[in-house]
Amino acid sequence: MANISLLNVQGSGLQGVVGVSMRLFGILAKEKINVILISQASSEHSICFAIETTYAVKAKEAIELEFQYEIRGGEMDEVMVENNLTIIAVVGEGMKHNPGTSGRMFGALGKAGVNINAIAQGSSELNISAVIQQSDTTKALNVLHEAFFLSDRKVLNIFLVGTGLIGKELMRMVDLQFQKLATESHLEVNFVGMANSRKMMFQEDGISLDKGIDLLLNSNQTMSMSAYFENMVALNLSNSIFVDCTSSEEVASYYERILASNISIVTPNKKANSGTYSNYQKLKSTASRRGVRFLYETNVGAGLPVINTLNDLLISGDKALRIEAVLSGTLNFIFSSFNGNRKFSEIVKEAKEKGFTEPDPRDDLNGMDVARKALILSREIGLPLELSDVQVENLVPEECRGEMSVEEFFTRLENFNSHYSGLFDKANGKGEKLRYMAVIENGRARVSLASVGANHPFFSLAGSDNIILLTTERYKERPMVIRGPGAGAEVTAAGVFADIIRIGNYTN
Repeated sequence: MANISLLNVQGSGLQGVVGVSMRLFGILAKEKINVILISQASSEHSICFAIETTYAVKAKEAIELEFQYEIRGGEMDEVMVENNLTIIAVVGEGMKHNPGTSGRMFGALGKAGVNINAIAQGSSELNISAVIQQSDTTKALNVLHEAFFLSDRKVLNIFLVGTGLIGKELMRMVDLQFQKLATESHLEVNFVGMANSRKMMFQEDGISLDKGIDLLLNSNQTMSMSAYFENMVALNLSNSIFVDCTSSEEVASYYERILASNISIVTPNKKANSGTYSNYQKLKSTASRRGVRFLYETNVGAGLPVINTLNDLLISGDKALRIEAVLSGTLNFIFSSFNGNRKFSEIVKEAKEKGFTEPDPRDDLNGMDVARKALILSREIGLPLELSDVQVENLVPEECRGEMSVEEFFTRLENFNSHYSGLFDKANGKGEKLRYMAVIENGRARVSLASVGANHPFFSLAGSDNIILLTTERYKERPMVIRGPGAGAEVTAAGVFADIIRIGNYTN
């Protein structure tokens, strides 16, 4: 029932006074105002009731006239009126004597971020009614249908920002798995919003995934993160998930506001979690307080189950003693290929030509990407570190830093081939191999080039694989090893997709 107003009659002087309810509802009856719902504290200190908005002003004036002396004496407050409300109700014979119905109803509404203004339940247990904001009506009805199994599937409403390689691959995967998700998992992934750096668009009934990119390119809406956020909140859809497939700091700066709006987040973007520690804590606490999810498995090892595995160990009472990791597929390809037969600069150039490096390979060689990943892992195990606390070995020679073209960088890098050959010869002379590693131990984190022997799990690492070695109190003698592709649009998109499904299962 829409167009409802809630009137609240309260005051410390009403507590325990006999006849307050009789006078209140008597005057409403006299004015021929129908009361739809009543919620009253046992002491009569506070009585609120719902009526049609048309009669709200009339009811307020009549009540304040009836209780004019109590109001003047400060025994009763001025009558408060809330407009733009609606009443929803769960009704059914099967509810009677069935424990948990109320919990399921209010739990579903709470997870969806629907605020409840008043509650009423009949003694017959056949009806539970709640007053909510009118703007939340559609969302509330959808989540209640899902909570009580009146809908055959749960709809996850996706707001995607970033339609590059990862974003496109995610859309392709969702399209391919759509039918399987619907039939086996009872989930429907519905793309409602989409944006790149220039354009954005919204379709509440869903964007066609095979035509989505073309539709976006032809959109007449200019991309603005503030406008995108406002549109997302205004749509007010249940089970909304914001998916950030960019590396933008501006997009990451909206995370707290998005979580505070009861919208979950899935992202491979490391900028938020590798920012200030206070912001990292704020995002985690906001998600927890709002009952939404903030998932970023792909921040560290693309599709590898690193963060979830680590969190599962910690939650079950284990303690991380040492973490060793090769976290850059690019750098691992370079040092796995660097076998003494080719020049270092040639291998870096090959990595760029294969698309393994950033447009400027120095963004990989400077170690900052690995440092951010190491920082995130450090924070996940409880270390309050900042990025500046991570010791980073920059592999870019001093003379190759600063403003210059990529071509000039490669020209200058050739002058240092003998330096890198010397590093290789030193490791090779000991029967070891070079690996660019992150090490977290004793409250500290560092990333640097090191050499490992044949007995080390990192010795056999090849190609662009990542590997993480977890030494914990339980896995002390034989550390846990997680290994696999740690870079690439396909594995990263798969990790993002898995996080989306994880949220769908959580809200179930």
